[in-house]
Amino acid sequence: MTLDFTVVIPVYNGAERVSAVLDRLNIQTGLEAIHWEVVVVDNNSSDDLAEVIQNYQSQWREDVPLRYCFEPRQGLAYARERGVVEAKGAWVGFLDDDNWPEANWVAAAVQFGSAHPQAGAFGGEVKGAFTTDVPAGFDRIKTYLVIRRYGSEPMRFQPKQLRLPAGAGLVVQQAAWRDSVPAQLHCIGGGGDDYEISLRMHQRGWEIWYCPEMVISHSIPPQRLEPPYLKALAYRYGLCTCELLMLVTPNWQRPLVLSRSFFGNLKRVIIHGLQHRNQVFNNLAIACYFSFFLGNVVSPFYYLKQATARLLQSGRSPSIRVLSSSQKTSATSESNSAS
Repeated sequence: MTLDFTVVIPVYNGAERVSAVLDRLNIQTGLEAIHWEVVVVDNNSSDDLAEVIQNYQSQWREDVPLRYCFEPRQGLAYARERGVVEAKGAWVGFLDDDNWPEANWVAAAVQFGSAHPQAGAFGGEVKGAFTTDVPAGFDRIKTYLVIRRYGSEPMRFQPKQLRLPAGAGLVVQQAAWRDSVPAQLHCIGGGGDDYEISLRMHQRGWEIWYCPEMVISHSIPPQRLEPPYLKALAYRYGLCTCELLMLVTPNWQRPLVLSRSFFGNLKRVIIHGLQHRNQVFNNLAIACYFSFFLGNVVSPFYYLKQATARLLQSGRSPSIRVLSSSQKTSATSESNSAS
């Protein structure tokens, strides 16, 4: 049976965090005519996540299935891929274990999807939920923690400018995913897998949208506000830029784009360093921008390294897709027994 909507929650060692997400999903409103479900993807956790979900299943709302499945391949992208495989909904919404949806989040997503059948993916507003004061200048770099708002009106994103919705709260159409997204995403481990999903869909002609009625809060623990963490995060975002750009760049243009990216961003690093000098080390926003620009400089080489590795891997091991399929089959069996 095809449902209207599936909420997929990838979780890695988040037994203590996932309860806040499930509690908010359990009190969703405006869903009288909507058939939906929740799928928790255990991404190879070593805590008691399976037991926590089993306890929730025993007291969960009767009108909404709550299912558990296990994905042994470590990584958020793998967990999301597995969640889509498991999902029975025509639309699939991703919530991380630190994303807290507003009470109308599911209803708003289903309504927006119904009104925009050509949308392959769309995202909403992401607020920050903090337990401590944010550092000075944080407002300038909050997008690195996917805290974003694009206004009060729906709008189409601009994929070619890498202006896209974040993975937190992202909703995808199953038909668009099957049409566009490969069995394994390229941007694994280095960041950027959120954007790759939307870019793949855009390349196949699907629209990418912003839905202001969909609002979630992103729980930010104090350690994620520390300068070392934020600078490393900014660098990682910069590092994956070329890998994402290549998804929307014709093959014959790629050498030119890579060259222009390297020299252009090298110039930005030099200018930024000269303009701000000592502030690069003691001003959080300036330091994060500098880290992002450095990641951009390295990005062409990172792309070439990743592309070469994929080429060698595909030539050496043509059974990658078969392996992935067998893992999914095995995990599905585990899911059925666990549920």
